[in-house]
Amino acid sequence: MDNIIWGNAKASHWVIQLGDSHDRDVLESEYEQIKQQVPAENWCLIFIPVKDWFSDLTPWKVPPVWGKQAFGDGAMNTLKILLEEEIPRLEGKYGKQEGRQYVLSGYSLAGLFALWAGMETDFFRGIAAVSPSLWYPGWKTYMESHTPKAGAIYLSLGKKEEKVRNQIMRQVGDNIRTQYEQLTQAGIQTILEWNEGNHFQDSEKRLAKGIAWVLKQKVL
Repeated sequence: MDNIIWGNAKASHWVIQLGDSHDRDVLESEYEQIKQQVPAENWCLIFIPVKDWFSDLTPWKVPPVWGKQAFGDGAMNTLKILLEEEIPRLEGKYGKQEGRQYVLSGYSLAGLFALWAGMETDFFRGIAAVSPSLWYPGWKTYMESHTPKAGAIYLSLGKKEEKVRNQIMRQVGDNIRTQYEQLTQAGIQTILEWNEGNHFQDSEKRLAKGIAWVLKQKVL
């Protein structure tokens, strides 16, 4: 899959979204829903596909949580490529703009990556972590020892996401509440929204809502 850009590439705000084929398929709908909430001339949406969903987005190795698929530790390499190759290449093509603000968004494991990246670098002024996989083993310890660097961070979760049988994945509710408290105490502009349904419902609607919220914050 190639990168996809929706909107004004000369805009003062670039929203970078990592995702898979499903995210790509609903990208146009997501873009249109963001446009209904934020003037389109002020931002553009840049979709960057992920090759290995179970490794490129996760910061450390974890054995299978369901099924037989283990998780890798490719997040740091993904972040390096994003900052040193992908974004500079896009700026070379569309123009680098002084004062441009960058927002990183993602759903599920991509939401986990976005939040993690917002703690590893101050490059992204805003983070939209939508239904992020904060059940990820080791996340609670990680977030307790890392201070977020972004100015505005959006969190959301489906109301049914913590009501699952898997004992590891059901920790997502408690972990996202703890994360929200941490962000609030750190003085970061933040919100935690609860959506109807489980993890697999209305991803584009949830992403659009989260991205629009971040773009509206005065810290950007």
